[in-house]
Amino acid sequence: MTISKNFSHLHEIDAPLAILATHAERYFVDDANTALIKTRQFAERMARVIAESAGADIAGNDMFSDILRSIRRDDLVPAEILDILHRLRIDGNAAVHGYDGERRMAFEAIKLCHRLGVWLRASATRQPRLTMPFTPPRLAETDAPDLKEQVAALRSELEQRSAEASRLAEEAEDARGAALNAEDRARLAEEERAIFAELAEEAEQRAARPVDRGKAQTFIQAAFESAKDMDFDEADTRLLVDEQLRQVGWDVDSAKLRYSLGTRPEKNRNMAIAEWPTSSGPADYALFAGRILVGIVEAKRKRRNVMSAVDVQASRYSHDIQPHESFEFAGGPWDDHKVPFIFATNGRGFYPAMATQSGIWFRDTRDSSNASRALEGWFTPKGLVERLEVDRRAAEKELEDKPFNFGFDLRPYQKKAIKAVEKGVSEGQREMLVAMATGTGKTKLAIAMIYRLLEAKRFLRVCFIVDRSALGEQAESAFETTRMVGAKTFAEIFGLRGLEDQNIDRDAKIHICTVQSLVKRVLEREPGERPPVDQYDLILIDECHRGYLLDREMSEAETTFRDQNDYVSKYRRVVEYFDAVKVGLTATPALHTAQIFGEPIYRYSYREAVIDGWLIDHDPPHLIKTALSEAGITIKAGETIDVLDPRTGEIDIATLPDQLDFTVEHFNRRVRAPKFNQVVAEEISRRIDIMSPDAGKTLVFATSDDHADEVVQYLRQAYRDEGLDIRDDMIQKITGSVDKPGKLILKYKNESDPRIAVTVDLLTTGIDVPAITNLVFLRRVNSRILYDQMIGRATRKCDGIGKEAFQIYDAVDLYPNLQAMTEMRPVVVDPKVSFETLFDGFENADDTSHQEEILDQIIVKLSRRVRRMNDEIRQQYCAQAGETPEDTLERFRNGPTPEVRQWTQDRPGLGKFFDFKGDRGAPPIIPIYTGDDTVTGVTRGYGEGVRPADFIEAFETFVRDNANKIDALNVVVTRPRDMTRKSLRELRLALDARHFTESALRTAWRDSTNEDIAASIIGFIRQAALGDPLIPYADRVSAAVRKVASTHDLDDVQRRWLDRIGDEMKSQVVIDRQAFDDPPFAQQGGYKRLNKIFGGELDAILEEIKNETWEPAA
Repeated sequence: MTISKNFSHLHEIDAPLAILATHAERYFVDDANTALIKTRQFAERMARVIAESAGADIAGNDMFSDILRSIRRDDLVPAEILDILHRLRIDGNAAVHGYDGERRMAFEAIKLCHRLGVWLRASATRQPRLTMPFTPPRLAETDAPDLKEQVAALRSELEQRSAEASRLAEEAEDARGAALNAEDRARLAEEERAIFAELAEEAEQRAARPVDRGKAQTFIQAAFESAKDMDFDEADTRLLVDEQLRQVGWDVDSAKLRYSLGTRPEKNRNMAIAEWPTSSGPADYALFAGRILVGIVEAKRKRRNVMSAVDVQASRYSHDIQPHESFEFAGGPWDDHKVPFIFATNGRGFYPAMATQSGIWFRDTRDSSNASRALEGWFTPKGLVERLEVDRRAAEKELEDKPFNFGFDLRPYQKKAIKAVEKGVSEGQREMLVAMATGTGKTKLAIAMIYRLLEAKRFLRVCFIVDRSALGEQAESAFETTRMVGAKTFAEIFGLRGLEDQNIDRDAKIHICTVQSLVKRVLEREPGERPPVDQYDLILIDECHRGYLLDREMSEAETTFRDQNDYVSKYRRVVEYFDAVKVGLTATPALHTAQIFGEPIYRYSYREAVIDGWLIDHDPPHLIKTALSEAGITIKAGETIDVLDPRTGEIDIATLPDQLDFTVEHFNRRVRAPKFNQVVAEEISRRIDIMSPDAGKTLVFATSDDHADEVVQYLRQAYRDEGLDIRDDMIQKITGSVDKPGKLILKYKNESDPRIAVTVDLLTTGIDVPAITNLVFLRRVNSRILYDQMIGRATRKCDGIGKEAFQIYDAVDLYPNLQAMTEMRPVVVDPKVSFETLFDGFENADDTSHQEEILDQIIVKLSRRVRRMNDEIRQQYCAQAGETPEDTLERFRNGPTPEVRQWTQDRPGLGKFFDFKGDRGAPPIIPIYTGDDTVTGVTRGYGEGVRPADFIEAFETFVRDNANKIDALNVVVTRPRDMTRKSLRELRLALDARHFTESALRTAWRDSTNEDIAASIIGFIRQAALGDPLIPYADRVSAAVRKVASTHDLDDVQRRWLDRIGDEMKSQVVIDRQAFDDPPFAQQGGYKRLNKIFGGELDAILEEIKNETWEPAA
């Protein structure tokens, strides 16, 4: 058969596409309905070609809608390509089900098929600026005038491009213009049967072939580049915009619902009416919610600047629209704007790299300070009406004057964080980050912040995102039980939808969901079923530093994300999808966190929280040394040893061809050493008492699920060898592989057993178990973020067991290894991160220092990897890179970073070649070393080679050398009664920066003198500077209170209050005038009431207590 000139360029790329499109053109002459069916078949075939070219995981029997869902979920092509495919699918489905297809619809569908065909050709051949004119088919006399006008415009454009192309097209058109007879139809049907039989066979063959990730990545990159140059005319743009508006609830048809054809707004109908007149020209669309004019839309040709269109044309129409009896204005005017919301679009999805020429640009004209911004989709009619209810300035004024009156107390730093966010909101910030240490109450902070913002009507609906179900359940419980006003909880006041509620109704003001569930709702649903971009106007993301690498145990994450890059990509897409202010809450900002939210607008660190008394400090860690951990493990060449296959868990025997050397950082990862784990477990059983009622809980970090099993076994046996009656449920593994891990976590938190939990990643973040008093590290991690999260499991107070500090038992040199690391690290620091992820991070990192850091990691890993590449992979790499792997390694080592980065960007997909799994894809075996081990010593982590006495001496030297240099230090030495809470905090921070914490000083004093004295930091300083006796601070305060009570004639009420003041001094060390207007005194009337109780002598009483506290040193 003769292939249409419009589609002949597709024949060499995919012949069925060219044939199906040609058939659509032939049927258009006298059977528009069948033509629509053919364009649908073309679209389905196109979707499959796209998916296969981009390496999507699809099956031969996948439905059209499933393929489109996969393409959208993995972001394989631009949004406008998907919009066209969806439009062709929907119109084709209607035709299949008996719809009498309109010729206009069929014509538009064929034209869209041509656009797709040119785009595919450009993407497949990497010719992003490829253009091919569309030759319109001949119309019938009865076709609508506007359709004839569109065809005339296309012919005119065609003639301008090339007279010769026009002549050839006319000849081809004559062949297509003839009506099909019965014989022609039978022949076409037979051709199609042959095509689809061949396609079925091809699909089976393709399914058996591995995906070439390099080619797939090249296609994806070309797909986006080519889409930038797709030249949609205004008719195409209107077609796309019509469909986009229709999907979110607008009644729209720019060919029929036009002002010039008599269309007017109607009550109870949400209409987008085309070509609405203004005094400066017609607006492309006027948006009416019933009879209320809520928006104006300017639809531009695809090549036009969209941002300027909203700032110029749409803005002008908002000024120039005239009153009309058919509608009402929504209020205003606002600075001469009569329409509250204005939009501009060219039908293209939003590309950050082409921000001004893509997306849907929007501005709220009601405030001149509102900047225009790009949207991922259109507002719904309901969404625009709701936005009218928000009076930004009035809400912000209310927040500025609003006190923090809740059914619970907020800590000072929580109030500061909330005020920082509210200030950012008032300044128009759309993304903000709050960094607060684990255990400092981010959930309570979120509840208070959301309550204030909703009550002031600054926002309408909030999404609270967590990264795993267990955290979502905790948050849901907190919102349901936290009492805000009187007996009413947050959930009762505002309405709450939890993890099980996938579709939030408009009455509920807050929705708790996971990143995974949002991915499914936003990226995997049909266009009309996705949540609209206006569903939330505020999004809070808890633990927003999190990533895929920390989710390896969670099956829901493993089925949703391929790798870290995939996680971050989808994370950003779902967060940025909604037109909402985004606030990230984290304890440890990561690189991708800062890229999304910017630098923190407020920080409150773990050390600050310890100094302020809100969190518990840890004593210097117990560093457990064994013979193997100090000497390492060497297995000589030729030795026959047991080896573990990590894929199957089977143990086999192997003779090693080369000598293998392992240090402690490799233990339990690259080599198994059962005796090492056994002797460490025995040491733990001697040092941690799990039978005492106030012993607290212990959390052990293992490297893998099977390693956790081994550790549980050794710990149970070690405690039994100590003569204890240990039940199995006292020591348990809690990982994603156990039955109902969520219930076991709650049992660990709320019940006495298990007393020791062994985990891998499941308990590293977000799980609140205050009774944890011991952390045991049997795994080395290289991520400061993960390490800080692990430490954070034990920082919470637990007064019920008298928890004053927690203990760290480190058997793998983790603590010293991470002390010098910075908080902010790239997301690819884990040694298991793939080369593909490393290369992608290097190519996309904006900051030069981060580029260099990632490149250093690539070089280190690559130097080991290159030697192990087999011939087949080496040849494939050379063909892709144009040089050997050794040459690439040399380039990376010696080339300037910008040039190396450009070189890798020009050759996408190189990283995958280094991610081979060894010969024939087999995982590397893990040797099992069966030699003996023994504990050689347990030291404390004061520093490299530093003994307790050395630590005390260093502290004394610091105090003596700086007593006259640091004001707060001088006050402690000379006049401690004048210390304020502020100066004490500053002093503690200065000492903390030099590792002289109160906890470390107490431990060092005990270890060097065998005296366990709970002195305060002031006591340690005065002992170092003046030789004052080191007396427990609580004893000093008790004696001072007794002395003051004996010198005054106090009644029973006054005596009780004097004791309360003493108790608060023991807790806070310093009490000053301001302290009486803060909790716990504030709830009892504060300074004013207490001063009245003491007959106006409160200040004098307080001064006497301070003097008496330090009198012995006077």
